[in-house]
Amino acid sequence: MDRALRRKLANYVFIGLCVIGTAIALGALALILWSLFSQGIGGMNPKIFTMDTPAAGSEGGLRNAIVGSILMCGVGMIIAVVVGILAGTWLAEIGGDTTYGHIVRFLNDVLLSAPSILIGLFVYELLVFKSNPLSLGHFSGWAGAISLAILATPIVTRTTEDILNLQPNALREAGMALGASQFTTIRSIIWKAAGSGLLTGGLLGFARISGETAPLLFTALGNQFYNGNLSQPMASLPVTMFNFALTPYEDLNKLAWAGALLVAVAVLGVNILGRWLAREKNAGH
Repeated sequence: MDRALRRKLANYVFIGLCVIGTAIALGALALILWSLFSQGIGGMNPKIFTMDTPAAGSEGGLRNAIVGSILMCGVGMIIAVVVGILAGTWLAEIGGDTTYGHIVRFLNDVLLSAPSILIGLFVYELLVFKSNPLSLGHFSGWAGAISLAILATPIVTRTTEDILNLQPNALREAGMALGASQFTTIRSIIWKAAGSGLLTGGLLGFARISGETAPLLFTALGNQFYNGNLSQPMASLPVTMFNFALTPYEDLNKLAWAGALLVAVAVLGVNILGRWLAREKNAGH
C-alpha cells in the first residue's frame, strides 16, 4: 500500500470517527431536549408566571422562583462581567507575563474547575455563618448572587484574556501612534474590536450559573413566598426544581419539569440573542 493511499485511508477513518462522535453528541442532546419538552410542556400554563410555589395538592406556579433566579443571576453576572473583563484585560494587556500575572492566571484556572458546592460553602462561611464579622447572619439573595458571581468570573476572565490576545498588535500600535494612552487604546479600540468575543464570555458565564443548585442551597436557601428583597432568603428555579423533583407528589414533579424547561429555554434564548446582537454589530462595521 503506497503512502498516498494510506493517507487517504487514515483521513477517511478520522473523518468517520468525527462524524460518529458528532452523531453521538447530537443524539444525546436530542434525547435530553426531548425529555425536557415532553415532560415539561405538560406543566406549562399561565399560573407558572402568576402564582408562587404551592404546597402539595394545591394550585401554584413558579413566580417567586423565576423572579429570584432573575435577580440573583442578574446581580451575579453584573459582578462577574465587571471583574472578569477587567481581570482578563489586565492579564492580556498589562501584567500577564509577570510573576504576579502567572499566579493570577493559575488561581483563575483553579477557580474555573472548582466544584460549585465548595464555592457555596465558602460564601456560607463568609456571608451567612453568624460567627463571621462580615456575615449578614442569615441566608440571603445577596449571598446567592455573590456565589454565582464567583462561579462566572473565572469564565469571563479566561474568555476575555483569550479574545484580547487574538486582537492584532496593529490596533494597539495604531492607537499609540495617534497619541492615545494605553487606557484609551484598550477602551476605545481593543474592547470594541473584541466586543462579540466579550459578549460570548458573558453568555458562557450565564450558562454556567443559570442551573446551579448547590451554592444556592448554602446561601439563598429558598423561599416559598414571593420576595424581591435580596437581603432575605430567596427562591430560585434550580433549588425549587431540586426540591420538587424529590417529592412523591405528581403535581410538584410537573412543576419541577416545567422549571427545567424554563431554564433550558432561557439559556437558549440568551445565546441566540447574543449571537444575533454580535452579528448585527459586525454587520454594522
